[in-house]
This record gives sequence, structure tokens and C-alpha cells, in this order.
Amino acid sequence: MARFRNKKRKVFVKPVAKRKQPSVDHMTGDKIPKSFVFSRGKLPNSLRQLQMDLRKLMLPYTALNLKEKRRNNLKDFLNVAGPMGVTHFLMLSKTETAPYLRVARTPQGPTLTFKINEYSLAVDITRSQVRPRCPQDLFKSSPLIVLSGFGTGEQHLKLATVMFQNIFPAIDINTIKLSSCQRIVLLNYNKETKLIDFRHYSIRLQPVGVSRRIRKFVQNRQLPDLRTLQDVSDFVTKAGYGSESEADDEAATVSLPSDIGRVNRTSTKSAVKLQEIGPRMTLQLMKVEEGLCSGGVIYSEYGNRMEKKQEEQEQEDGDGDGGNEGEREGEGEGEEVEEEEDMMED
Repeated sequence: MARFRNKKRKVFVKPVAKRKQPSVDHMTGDKIPKSFVFSRGKLPNSLRQLQMDLRKLMLPYTALNLKEKRRNNLKDFLNVAGPMGVTHFLMLSKTETAPYLRVARTPQGPTLTFKINEYSLAVDITRSQVRPRCPQDLFKSSPLIVLSGFGTGEQHLKLATVMFQNIFPAIDINTIKLSSCQRIVLLNYNKETKLIDFRHYSIRLQPVGVSRRIRKFVQNRQLPDLRTLQDVSDFVTKAGYGSESEADDEAATVSLPSDIGRVNRTSTKSAVKLQEIGPRMTLQLMKVEEGLCSGGVIYSEYGNRMEKKQEEQEQEDGDGDGGNEGEREGEGEGEEVEEEEDMMED
């Protein structure tokens, strides 16, 4: 007789439904900004890692695992950005002279082009710290943003201020939860050097007047090793109350409106501590365009340099021959500027 094979029963596995991110803030009713971080052209490994660090910085409202190919152009990203509610693009590129970062508002601009003079990766900053700190829930909420030195009244700085403010979700101080304020992005503009210091910190609260040993005991919920001590009071007094928390300035201490965790209570004061988590960049605003990587140029650092040099040459050279030499130098510099801008756009 023929044998009948027993058919294997297929086990039904219920698919895990992915939680869809909200597009509108339920508290303020404003549209939540979302972003894409991608590259234009070939990047070295260090800039690839900087791209991943920027994606982590923009969490949770960004595509962390965005797949991009060489044949993808800007129009392909725009076609995907519309249905997904993406409002901003952060594009990294590299020329022979320096790397560049372009921040653009979709779909019609404007576009801000920054030259990256210096940068440090998050891995480098972590290695330089004695006690690096990166909790699991650190990137579950968007960072706060603080702008310093941008109130000079110049038009291109006003555009940069509005762009950076709108790239992160707005907050309402009356309804925001203090537990969601885990990170902060600081941008400081130096008026003399025209450079922007870009820093990314994690926010940490510590109770004032509590030793580090007691604080760790309350947070970890683990029984301490008391074998070498004669009394429980030795465990409390060994570290002493002259801890690092009490050495803080009075301006760095706050009174909390609600309890946060097991240590920070409303009845006691807490010290606010910032720890850098990276990435770190030094940016220089080079150009502002009306459209999305196109359109009229609102501001150009190259144009300002040429105008200043021409004015200086006109003041120094009163003769006609000197003016002709200045015009030749200005034409040569203009050709170099156009070549560098073409390389950056490619």
C-alpha cells in the first residue's frame, strides 16, 4: 500500500502592526515636521557616519534606515516626501575643498547651504568621555533647540533662525512633560568669525545634596555590599554629603513642578547637567536660495567677499590703472567661485 505523507501544519503568525507616527501634534494642533537625511554624490566613510549621526539626532520623526541609490535624484526623494509628510531635507555632499550640508524646506524651498569647516562624530565624543551616557529612551522624543547670537537683524540669519526653529516640533510649556525633555541642540553664532557652533547634548537631572552612592542605590534598586561596613550609617556617611551636586551654581538648580523618576522630587531642588553626545560641527553659511536647491540667490558669502574686496581696492587705488588691476582680480576670483559652486551642486 502507498504511504500517505503527513502534511506539515502551517503555524499562523499574527503580523506585528507597526505604530504609525502622528502627523499632527494632539496638544498644539500644529503639523509635526519630519525630515530625510541623505547624501548627494559619493561620500567618504567618516561623512557616512556623520550622516547616520544626523539621522539619530533627528529622531523620532525621520527615516533612520532610509535606503538610497546612486541613480536617485532629488525628484525621487520629493515624490516620496509628499505622501509621507516630510517637510525638510538634510543633504550632505563633498567637493575637493570641503564637505557641505544643505538644509531645505520641501517642496518649494528655501535652501540653506553650509560649509562644514570641522566636525566630530558621536563615537569620537563618546570615547573621549570617562562616563558616557546614552539611555535607551534618549531618542524617543525630539530634542529642544536653543539659538544664540542670531539676533543681528540680517536677513540671511533671520531665515536661518526660522529654518532651524521649524525643523523640530514646537513645544507648549504649559502641556509639555518634563520627562520627554531628554536632549537639546545648541547653535551659537559668532558674529566676528561668522561661524555656527553646532552641539548636541543630553539633559540630566540630579538632586542637590544627595551623595552619588545614595543616588545610585535609589536608581538601581539593588542591595549594596555592606560586608566591609559595621553599620548602615557608614554606607551613608562614607561618600559624604559634599558631593558633586552641591558644588553646582545656584543658577543651575531648579525646582521641579512634578516628580521625575525615583530621585528627583518636587520637594527638593535638582541640578541640570548637560552631557555632549554628538555629533559636533562648525558650520559657515555660504548661500541661501529661494527654491529647493535652485532659484534666485538671496544671500551668498562669495558675493559679499567680492564686494568688500572691490570696495577696499577702490579706496586704496585712486588711479585708473589700479582700478583696472582690481577689476581683473575680481574677475579671476569670480571664476573660481563659480567653479566651486558648480562642483558643490554636482
